Amino acid sequence: MNDLNANIEIRNSKYEANPEQNKSEIRNPKYVANSKCEVRKQKHYDLEERALAFTKFIIAYIKSLPKTMGNIEVGKQLIRSSGSIGANYIEANESLSKKDFIMRIKISKKEAKESLYWLKLTEPLPAEIVTKERMVREATELMNILGAIYRKSNT
Repeated sequence: MNDLNANIEIRNSKYEANPEQNKSEIRNPKYVANSKCEVRKQKHYDLEERALAFTKFIIAYIKSLPKTMGNIEVGKQLIRSSGSIGANYIEANESLSKKDFIMRIKISKKEAKESLYWLKLTEPLPAEIVTKERMVREATELMNILGAIYRKSNT
């Protein structure tokens, strides 16, 4: 490798060069190492925030549902499964091995699919049908995103 390239420091929002930084402080780092420095590629994990926002939106939606026996039971399951999407994604980002990462992503995808199922079973007021459709789209998108991460990680 050329010595000129070895001394280049990469600085922008996606990369950070800092050899003193502890590995445990970075989630899922990709390392490009050479003899003179170590460059760590660090990504912004907005999927964690998106999953959190989805869960908060689900909770607000459940509160707006009519208090029927079916909605109460379905609502409990929906809150659990929607919260599990983000929780398992965070666990995947903190995984100790590639196998653990893949398993957590797979579980997170399954929870998104389960959330979609429970969402379809809710019986909202007519004014909330648009909200339900919006959340069905979001659950589907989360499922597709997590599926893509799983497929790319599994190769």
